[in-house]
Amino acid sequence: MLPDLTEYMWIAWLSLAVIFVIIELLTLEFTFLMLAAGTLIGGLGVNLLGGVWWLQILAAAVIAALLLFTIRPLLLRLLHRSSGLHPTNVDALYGMGARVVAAFVDGRGSVRLDNGEQWTAEIADGSVAPAIGTRVTVTAVRGATVVVAQTSPENPTERGTES
Repeated sequence: MLPDLTEYMWIAWLSLAVIFVIIELLTLEFTFLMLAAGTLIGGLGVNLLGGVWWLQILAAAVIAALLLFTIRPLLLRLLHRSSGLHPTNVDALYGMGARVVAAFVDGRGSVRLDNGEQWTAEIADGSVAPAIGTRVTVTAVRGATVVVAQTSPENPTERGTES
C-alpha cells in the first residue's frame, strides 16, 4: 500500500520556501522573499494546523500576494531612500573651489584644491590669469590638469574656508 503523500506535504512547503530564499539571494528584489514568507506562513502554517491541501495552497497564495503588494513596496522604498548618487573621483572635482599656489605662465599654473590635493591647472577660455592666493573654481578636468576660472566673491558654489 502507498503512504498518504499529504502527510509529507510539510516537506514540500519547506523545500519550496528554501528554493524561494535561494532565488531571492540571487535577485535581491524582495519578490521571492515575499513568496517564501507566504509559503511558510500560509502553506506550512495551515499544514501544521491540519488544513486540507487546497486550503494550504490558497492561504500561501493569499498571504504571498498581500506581502507582495503591501510590504515589498515599503521595503524597496526604504532600500532606495539613501542610494542617491554621490560624485566621486574626477566627478567630485567639478565645481570644487581651489586657491592658486603657483603663478600662471603661458596659461598653466598650480592650484591647491579644497580637498587638499595640488593639481596642475589651466585657465579657462576667456579668463584672466589669477594671481597667487586667488580663489578659483574647477570648471573641467583634462587628464591630470584641471581647468579653472576665477571665483567671484558672491559665487555660491565656492567651497572651503579662507586660509
